[in-house]
Amino acid sequence: MKKRRLGKTDLCVSEIGFGGEWLERHPEEESIELIKYASSKGINILDCWMPDPKSRNIIGEAIKGNRGEWYIQGHIGSTWKDEQYYRTREMEYVRPAFEDLLARLQTDYIDLGMIHYVDSEAEWEQLQDSDYLRYVMSLKESGVIKHIGMSSHNPKVALKAAQSGYVEMILFSINPAFDMLPASENIDDMFAEKFDADLKGIDPERALLYQTCEQNDVGITVMKGFAGGRLFSEKSSPFGVSLTPVQCIHYALTRPAVSAILCGYDTKEQVDAAVSYETATDDEKDYASVIASAPLHSYKGQCTYCGHCRPCPKEIDIAMVNKFYDLAMMQSEVPESVRSHYELLEHHASECIGCKGCESRCPFSVEIAERMRKTAQLFGK
Repeated sequence: MKKRRLGKTDLCVSEIGFGGEWLERHPEEESIELIKYASSKGINILDCWMPDPKSRNIIGEAIKGNRGEWYIQGHIGSTWKDEQYYRTREMEYVRPAFEDLLARLQTDYIDLGMIHYVDSEAEWEQLQDSDYLRYVMSLKESGVIKHIGMSSHNPKVALKAAQSGYVEMILFSINPAFDMLPASENIDDMFAEKFDADLKGIDPERALLYQTCEQNDVGITVMKGFAGGRLFSEKSSPFGVSLTPVQCIHYALTRPAVSAILCGYDTKEQVDAAVSYETATDDEKDYASVIASAPLHSYKGQCTYCGHCRPCPKEIDIAMVNKFYDLAMMQSEVPESVRSHYELLEHHASECIGCKGCESRCPFSVEIAERMRKTAQLFGK
């Protein structure tokens, strides 16, 4: 299992993670065994947003004995009220719910203390001077949570978090369908029966979010990577074609700043299917050709860093050059961090001979030679 650094947290997390929201649907012993099985496959990051006692007890029993091998995303503000989930910032519920999380997970710390589910810009602003945020900060100061994260489905809100200075990582919903949707404060909009057929390419606000996270060293873990399974069927996929789990995983893991995708599992076979990504061939990972030939929607003209442009006769890593160019273009001046990373590349855009062989292989008709020219001009090499 490959590990990736989770932004400025410096935690090395498995690129395939465990999203635990389906645990309560099975007998406790079965779910405990499932988590242990995932651990045996090298998975070491688990998200627990669920407030119900059964799910939390399952995780606690599963990680008992190897707590130090797991990184837990524990959510603050996800509470249990009247036998059901209740999202709140009211401290009379928030504090007991978090203490319950620690007790049921049988631990005295949470690796990633998650500001739970902020999708409204107004709510983000309200949180900045609140007892809730002061509580989160106190948990960090006391070492009960090691790092502060946040979960969101709205790129506008997630961008504010990435720029806040105190949010170190973000749990965000990413898949090729969602990336074409404009910001929304209603998660149900993402599961609408039909997508707007006029939408084309990656939504600029989402692209900006990923680039900002990369630039600010804010790591991303991914939820909703399969769009609730909709992408596995051409009938429910907004593209009119089906994608495989491996293709969806590869799409998420090729976004800037992404460290891990947290998949939901019901069975060991589903764990195996996700982990098979680690040994998948390039053809099996190839989402780009599928999307590019889809009858609905288009990413034409936009680099998705898929790597189909390889090989280059001058051995330029075109995808990385494009990524640094996009990062640099976000600012009025090239950030020194971006410039230094670009300069560390073994080969640079100025070495491009304009053969355009890469363009013939690009599924999205990106004018790569022109981008190489602009990049060389921007960075001076």
